[in-house]
Amino acid sequence: MTVMKSLLGASAALALSAAAAIADPALIYDLGGKFDKSFNEAAFNGAQRWADETGGSYRDIELQSEAQREQALRRFAEAGFNPVITTGFSMSTPIANVAGDYPDTKFVTIDGYVDPEEHENVKSILFAEEQGSYLVGMLAAMASESNTVSFVGGMDIPLIRAFACGYAQGAKSVSDDIEVIVNMTGTTPAAWNDPVKGSELTNAQISQGSDVVFAAAGGTGIGVLQTAADEDILSIGVDSNQNYLHPGQVLTSMLKRVDVAVYDAMQAGPDLETGVETLALADDGVGYALDENNEELITEEMKTAVDEARQQIIDGEIEVHDYRSDDSCPAISF
Repeated sequence: MTVMKSLLGASAALALSAAAAIADPALIYDLGGKFDKSFNEAAFNGAQRWADETGGSYRDIELQSEAQREQALRRFAEAGFNPVITTGFSMSTPIANVAGDYPDTKFVTIDGYVDPEEHENVKSILFAEEQGSYLVGMLAAMASESNTVSFVGGMDIPLIRAFACGYAQGAKSVSDDIEVIVNMTGTTPAAWNDPVKGSELTNAQISQGSDVVFAAAGGTGIGVLQTAADEDILSIGVDSNQNYLHPGQVLTSMLKRVDVAVYDAMQAGPDLETGVETLALADDGVGYALDENNEELITEEMKTAVDEARQQIIDGEIEVHDYRSDDSCPAISF
C-alpha cells in the first residue's frame, strides 16, 4: 500500500511536485487540524479507508491560515490531482475563484456551496444537520434530570445555528417546557479550535442547570466534552463518533458522514458527477451513534422513540425546520 505524506505548513503547501501522479485525489482540511476528532478527522478517515481498500494514494494538507486556501487549490490542480476535495464552508469562495481556471479538474466542497451553473466542475456536498440534531435533542431531553440542556457551537454561522435549531426542536418534542441554552464560541475561524473557551462555556451552562451539553464546534468541542465528564454531566459529540472519548459520559454523537462523502468522491475520481447533493437521514448522511461506549445510557424506550422519529422525518410526517431556509428557528431565538 502506498504510504501517504501530509503536507504541513505554508512552505510544504508550495512544494507540491508537478511530477505527482495524474488523477490522484487530494484533500484539503479546514482550519482546526486533521486530527480534531470531529469534522476534519472524519474526512481523513474516509480518505484513509479509500486508500486502504484500493491501494491508491492521495495527498493532503492542513491549512495554517486563510491565505493558504486558494494557494493550495491552485497547487493541487496544477500538479494534476483530481478531484481536489475540501472541507468547510470557507472553501466556497476560493473554489469559485479557482475552478474556472482548471476546467478539467473536479473540485469538491463539503459543507460549502458553489453555484453549479457558474462552475460545472464543482460538486457541493451538504448535509441535513438539523435532522440528525433533532434526534440527539430528543435523547438529550429524555436523559436530562434537570429539564435543562445546552448547546455549544463553534463559529456563529447559519450552519451551526442549524445544528442548534434542530437540537432544540428535538428536545422540545419530548418536553414542551425544557430549557435549551445556546452559546457560540466566536465569530472567526479561531472558534473551531478553542477548547479552553469551550470549557468555560460549558461550566457557565452547568451553572445554569444544564446536565446534557451538545457540542458542534470542531476542536473546541474537545474542551466541552472533557468539562462535561469532569463535572459529571452528559455530553453529545458531533460529526465523528466521539463516544469513545469519555465512555459512559458521552450520551451519543450526532454523526455527519463526512467520511463517506470523501470516500465516495475519491472512489469516483475524475469521473465524479458534479452539482449539488444534500445527504439526509434517508441517505444515512446524518444520524446518531450507538455503541459499547454509550449503550448503557440509551434505554430501549429512548431508542424506540428516536428510531420512530427518524422514520417519521424520512416519511415527511415530522418536518424539522432548517434555520438556513429563513434565518429563523421556531424552537429558540438567537
